[in-house]
Amino acid sequence: MPGTPPTRFVYLGPEGTFAEQALNSIPAAERGSRTPARSVPEALESVRAGEADAALVPLENSIGGAVGVTLDELAEGEPLVITREVVLPVEFVLAARPGTALPHVRSVAAHPQASTQCRGWLRTHLPDAVVVDVLSNGAAAAGAAADEYDAAICAPIGAGRHRLDVLADKIADHPDAVTRFALVSRPGPPPPPTGDDVTSLAVYIAHDRVGALLSVLMELAVRGVNMSRIESRPTGEALGRYVFFLDCAGHVADVRLGEALQGLRRVCADVRFLGSYPRQRFPGAGDRPIPAPAGLSDADYADAAAWLARLRAGDLN
Repeated sequence: MPGTPPTRFVYLGPEGTFAEQALNSIPAAERGSRTPARSVPEALESVRAGEADAALVPLENSIGGAVGVTLDELAEGEPLVITREVVLPVEFVLAARPGTALPHVRSVAAHPQASTQCRGWLRTHLPDAVVVDVLSNGAAAAGAAADEYDAAICAPIGAGRHRLDVLADKIADHPDAVTRFALVSRPGPPPPPTGDDVTSLAVYIAHDRVGALLSVLMELAVRGVNMSRIESRPTGEALGRYVFFLDCAGHVADVRLGEALQGLRRVCADVRFLGSYPRQRFPGAGDRPIPAPAGLSDADYADAAAWLARLRAGDLN
């Protein structure tokens, strides 16, 4: 598949969830097939098996943090790479069958994370309603449409799919909450650098070496590579054994990030490259990339490399 746009997409289902809404924002997905998967492992395994070209899965949420199962799946098994990120505002709505009025709502279906993120709104507007846990936002909308519940907390796409009326929109207690999704494919050439990219890595440190994690951070810091996220997950080997997931500013084709990767390769027990892809800017993330410190830009690295080449050739001018 390297170099070929994906046409067969799979996403974390069921239908009518934020994952489907995020997938719909990718132009290629509008023209291709879209299949819901029952779990993140199932979605990624379909890509590994060649049954799908790409999978869209949640990576992290600004309220709930990293999605551990996605990180674990990327760190294990046959390698996969992230080719794109989609940052989607998490805008929950309260939806019900046509003709239902808010004062008549006595039961609300919601995924536990959704009801947690809308707790304040529910307390204020539906203090006497019973909140029933369901498996997904899509299942909540389907349950309300089937008259199993009076209303549902769901994604806007779920309300539309099940022909529900929106009784209230943007009901989350944190209006700026977002979920970051990753489009994952089998290994191939990464998208070309844009000047505002992210490189994701899974780094295994040498646990019998003092200052091993500090060595990892220094390889990035001395080259002016900004690290936007670090997350640890247990490897499952033994208590205290962790793999660290890093998001770094830059592209594998950049000189300074390339040198940092070589440094990590030298000092780490193992490094798994998880992809270089364009950063999606969103409100609160800043308007432009953080510039490299003086002397640490790609142009500075190129100039230094050319100078060293001249020295080795005997040219001191």
